Amino acid sequence: MSAVFFHCSDDKHVILDRIGVAMDLSEARVHAEQLARSFVMTPSAEDWRNWAVHVTDDIGTEIFELPFTAVLGELH
Repeated sequence: MSAVFFHCSDDKHVILDRIGVAMDLSEARVHAEQLARSFVMTPSAEDWRNWAVHVTDDIGTEIFELPFTAVLGELH
Protein backbone atom coordinates (compact mmCIF):
# COMPACT_ATOMS: atom_id res chain seq x y z
CA MET A 1 0.00 0.00 0.00
CA SER A 2 1.40 3.38 -1.02
CA ALA A 3 1.17 6.59 0.92
CA VAL A 4 -1.47 9.05 -0.19
CA PHE A 5 -1.49 12.74 0.66
CA PHE A 6 -4.46 15.00 1.37
CA HIS A 7 -3.76 18.60 0.32
CA CYS A 8 -6.49 21.23 0.70
CA SER A 9 -6.74 24.44 -1.28
CA ASP A 10 -8.85 27.23 -2.69
CA ASP A 11 -7.85 30.05 -5.06
CA LYS A 12 -5.76 31.81 -2.41
CA HIS A 13 -4.67 29.20 0.15
CA VAL A 14 -2.95 25.82 0.22
CA ILE A 15 -2.65 23.42 3.15
CA LEU A 16 -0.07 20.75 2.34
CA ASP A 17 -0.08 17.27 3.83
CA ARG A 18 3.62 16.53 4.28
CA ILE A 19 3.14 13.21 6.11
CA GLY A 20 0.70 11.11 4.08
CA VAL A 21 -1.06 7.91 5.09
CA ALA A 22 -0.80 4.39 3.68
CA MET A 23 -4.27 3.31 2.55
CA ASP A 24 -6.18 2.00 -0.45
CA LEU A 25 -8.34 4.08 -2.77
CA SER A 26 -11.67 3.39 -1.04
CA GLU A 27 -10.18 4.32 2.34
CA ALA A 28 -8.71 7.46 0.77
CA ARG A 29 -12.15 8.53 -0.46
CA VAL A 30 -13.65 8.13 3.02
CA HIS A 31 -10.70 9.94 4.61
CA ALA A 32 -11.00 12.85 2.14
CA GLU A 33 -14.71 13.20 2.96
CA GLN A 34 -13.97 13.15 6.71
CA LEU A 35 -11.21 15.73 6.28
CA ALA A 36 -13.42 18.10 4.28
CA ARG A 37 -16.25 17.63 6.77
CA SER A 38 -13.92 18.42 9.69
CA PHE A 39 -13.01 21.77 8.11
CA VAL A 40 -16.57 22.82 7.29
CA MET A 41 -17.90 21.75 10.71
CA THR A 42 -15.29 23.74 12.64
CA PRO A 43 -16.58 27.22 13.55
CA SER A 44 -14.78 29.66 11.27
CA ALA A 45 -15.34 32.76 9.17
CA GLU A 46 -13.87 30.90 6.17
CA ASP A 47 -16.13 30.31 3.17
CA TRP A 48 -15.36 26.67 2.36
CA ARG A 49 -17.37 26.51 -0.88
CA ASN A 50 -14.31 27.06 -3.10
CA TRP A 51 -12.05 24.62 -1.25
CA ALA A 52 -11.16 21.08 -2.34
CA VAL A 53 -9.17 18.11 -1.06
CA HIS A 54 -6.55 17.03 -3.60
CA VAL A 55 -5.55 13.43 -3.00
CA THR A 56 -2.13 12.62 -4.47
CA ASP A 57 0.26 9.69 -4.54
CA ASP A 58 3.81 9.75 -3.18
CA ILE A 59 5.22 11.37 -6.36
CA GLY A 60 2.59 14.12 -6.46
CA THR A 61 0.24 12.74 -9.10
CA GLU A 62 -3.35 13.67 -8.29
CA ILE A 63 -5.51 10.58 -7.77
CA PHE A 64 -8.75 12.48 -7.29
CA GLU A 65 -10.16 15.80 -6.12
CA LEU A 66 -13.04 16.17 -3.68
CA PRO A 67 -14.67 19.62 -3.56
CA PHE A 68 -15.74 20.62 -0.06
CA THR A 69 -19.18 21.31 -1.54
CA ALA A 70 -19.58 17.52 -1.83
CA VAL A 71 -19.91 17.35 1.96
CA LEU A 72 -21.69 20.67 2.55
CA GLY A 73 -25.12 19.49 1.51
CA GLU A 74 -27.77 21.97 0.45
CA LEU A 75 -27.11 25.55 1.51
CA HIS A 76 -30.00 27.53 2.99
